[in-house]
Amino acid sequence: MIKNFEKDTCKLNDFKKEKILPAVVAVLERCVGKANAITNKKIIRLNLADYPVDPARLRMILHYIRTKDLVKGLIATRRGYFIAERRKDFEDYIKSLDGRIGAIADVKMSMTRHMEEMFPET
Repeated sequence: MIKNFEKDTCKLNDFKKEKILPAVVAVLERCVGKANAITNKKIIRLNLADYPVDPARLRMILHYIRTKDLVKGLIATRRGYFIAERRKDFEDYIKSLDGRIGAIADVKMSMTRHMEEMFPET
């Protein structure tokens, strides 16, 4: 779990694993190629309307799907989620992840600096 995001990053319960997860996997398996990308909102609106799923919980499920290799090659862009058709799709996505890691590291360094300036250890 991620600190301060425990509700959104907790482990999947049985209901999510048995009902929601298969529904999301079934949708994503049809989204091959960038042209067939699907957004969070569309997944929820068209396929999960009967379930209590909001965008944060869907992201948690998508994270689970990716890290457990349930849909190989699942990539996210501004256009939505899709299964990569080309190596370049992977390369571009990995570069995007590297950029996000760098941006988060920059914020972490800044917050650490602020904390030390504002609340120095005694």
